[in-house]
Amino acid sequence: MLKGKKVLLAITGSIAAYKSAELVRLFKKLGALVRVIQTNSAKDFITPLTLSTLSQNPVFNDMVDSEKNEWNNHVELGLWADLMIIAPLTANTLAKMVHGECDNLLLATYLSAKCPVYFAPAMDLDMYKHPSTKANIKKLEEYGNILIPSGFGELASGLVGEGRMAEPKEIIDHISNHLTQSLPLKGKTILVTAGPTYEAIDPVRFIGNRSSGKMGVSIAIEFVKKGAKVDLVLGPSHIDCSYDNLNVYRVESANEMFDTVNNLFPKSNIAVFAAAVADYTPKDIKKHKIKKKTDSFLLELRKTKDILSLMSNKKKKSQFIVGFALETEKEMHNASIKLEEKKLDMIVLNSLNNKGVGFGLNTNKINIIEKDNIVTDFELKDKKAVAKDIIQLILKRYDP
Repeated sequence: MLKGKKVLLAITGSIAAYKSAELVRLFKKLGALVRVIQTNSAKDFITPLTLSTLSQNPVFNDMVDSEKNEWNNHVELGLWADLMIIAPLTANTLAKMVHGECDNLLLATYLSAKCPVYFAPAMDLDMYKHPSTKANIKKLEEYGNILIPSGFGELASGLVGEGRMAEPKEIIDHISNHLTQSLPLKGKTILVTAGPTYEAIDPVRFIGNRSSGKMGVSIAIEFVKKGAKVDLVLGPSHIDCSYDNLNVYRVESANEMFDTVNNLFPKSNIAVFAAAVADYTPKDIKKHKIKKKTDSFLLELRKTKDILSLMSNKKKKSQFIVGFALETEKEMHNASIKLEEKKLDMIVLNSLNNKGVGFGLNTNKINIIEKDNIVTDFELKDKKAVAKDIIQLILKRYDP
């Protein structure tokens, strides 16, 4: 859930600042991009060198970088972040945040942030329980910030009680759970097919196509980012698909893809069939490598199973099915026929006549056709952006 997220970690002057090193490490381990802001007092508890080494980014402290004679743009930092976490948060900075005070870079960035802001208080028992602290925490939550509650334990003063900053792993779990809870496809299971199929001729040779699987994989990952559990049935491909909540089933032939899809389809809420499945497969697969003995060689083919049609015939009312059509002529006409014949909810049309469209490329230009001949046109975009467009339209039309 945190992979690829831009995380802005803000650290204030508390003994609990020593935990921020582990917090940075865990964010990085999960694939997040991390930048760190420290108050001046925070540097007394953990050095900028430690944090910059772990985050692999310079640490921000003052409004002006005296060494570079440059202004540290708090607005830019706030806009950069997908989420901001203030941990530890002292009673002093807590009060300033509530009242909109702005006497350092951390506070200026907080006031400029457009992203979700999480805060993890850290203070001594009596400070934490003081009515003014409780009121300030409540006010911060009313502003839309997300509290990560302090824990019970031994404090720096020697007292035992509430006020101990949550452990780094607890903070990570809290943020991950919160991000998941607010996602539109939480609790949904999505099936995506991607890539080519290879149809064996003999143990060495095969019939295949040039599909890379990039489009389908981008769609699968984008569904994960929307909170879904995704089953990706992927033909031969070298794409790295390691992602939380993404189960990858690697197959080779059209028949293997059918068997896997047939098993997964009944439990899916949405199914997107983006794979370039072979229409034909050799009727007779030779057990041994075919020798080059004659000037010509006759290869008899038979139709493969039409996975999309077979699944659409099993479709339940609650399921939503999306197909793909790659065309070279009469594109809109042929795609519309496929939409109707295969009883799809929508179909994504690619035309090889469009520049920047084709197997193996990082870009794509699509039209999406829905029932009643509703057509939405999109510009040429990176395939990751195309995946977002497709899923955005699915979310508008999908009614569970």
